Amino acid sequence: MTKVKDEIKILSPQIPDELKSLNIGNSHIEDEDFFNIAIISDCYIEEQRAEKVIFEKIIIKNVIFQHISFNSLELTDVKFINCDLSNMDLEGAIIHRVEFIDCKMMGVKLNNGTLRNVLFTNCNLDYSIFRFSDLKQVRFVESLLNNADFQDSKFSKVGFSNIDMKRIQMVGVELKGVDLRTCNMEGIGVRIEDLNGAIVSNMQVIELAGLLGIVIKE
Repeated sequence: MTKVKDEIKILSPQIPDELKSLNIGNSHIEDEDFFNIAIISDCYIEEQRAEKVIFEKIIIKNVIFQHISFNSLELTDVKFINCDLSNMDLEGAIIHRVEFIDCKMMGVKLNNGTLRNVLFTNCNLDYSIFRFSDLKQVRFVESLLNNADFQDSKFSKVGFSNIDMKRIQMVGVELKGVDLRTCNMEGIGVRIEDLNGAIVSNMQVIELAGLLGIVIKE
């Protein structure tokens, strides 16, 4: 794929070097619970439903989340490493200075969320939902976003580097200034006006010609 310089700068999580070990695998998490300055690792967190839970200055590593609904979750200065967050319901989440590294996030629901300084690296986000979310200073790197849904989301300084985003839905997303040249966007769902000012390659222009009703022949 084409190498593209990414000018979007993401603030990294501010996490202390020394963290206490925290095991919440067998705990019942309640509304407005607050967890901070800790490492949570090598466990299952299952069958939890709560609102306005806060995680701050935490590393979460090798954790599998199953049947989780954390509406209006707040994440600040958090790093997820090799975690499985598939199908988690995180509607309305506020996420600031957070990194997701080598995570499985298929079907995760982040609709109506607010994301600031968030990095997704080598993550599987197929079928994820970001509808009506507000993304600023967010980067997706070497990840999967096939069949993901960003409909009517707001983008400001959002970057995509080497992303497989076949059949992604971006209707209602203003893509002006968004560089898509390293992405496989076959079957993208988007309106012509959404693409105004987007940065694409010559080959992608041919793929998008169908949106204009153009038939290209040799």
